Amino acid sequence: MIPDDGLTRCSWCLSDELYRRYHDEEWGVPVHDDNTHFEFLVLEGAQAGLSWATVLKKRDAYRQAYEGFDPAKVAEYDEERIEELLGNPGIIRNRMKINSSVNNAKRFLEVQEEFGSFNAYLWNFVEWKPVVNRWKTLEEIPAKTELSDRVSKDLKKRGFNFVGSTIMYAHLQAVGIVNDHLIDCFRHSELSP
Repeated sequence: MIPDDGLTRCSWCLSDELYRRYHDEEWGVPVHDDNTHFEFLVLEGAQAGLSWATVLKKRDAYRQAYEGFDPAKVAEYDEERIEELLGNPGIIRNRMKINSSVNNAKRFLEVQEEFGSFNAYLWNFVEWKPVVNRWKTLEEIPAKTELSDRVSKDLKKRGFNFVGSTIMYAHLQAVGIVNDHLIDCFRHSELSP
């Protein structure tokens, strides 16, 4: 049982200490570091069809397997390296997801070349101002939005995969482009400009 510290939180994080730390320290905090953006792209793609808890528990193994989520290194992965990843019990061993991470690393570098950083590319969708929602219940939070549709469509056009609108909405929430903490959660006001 997680000890009660008296703070009101989004209810999705209350059952697990790892979830709670992620909620309190990371989820919705504006990210401006490209390696962190790439990390979330890989992890959210790996999550497809699974729970976020599963991915969080494997996160440290991913960081090691993917060399700190350096997109330049991952873009160089060849078939031999992909086979090594497929044999790594610490990560989700799905060939399509692993191949996607290598492809997306290459596309990520192309976006960096064009925009100066992936961060600049992504934050331009909201003119560098986070979207602050005012949800009262988890049921109100959508799985995707018009914004995530636009981001997803543009990334797909650029050759990314495992970047559907739902995955991209999770990314936008995770990196603070969208603040979807419930209004009574202590993090909502802390992260609202």
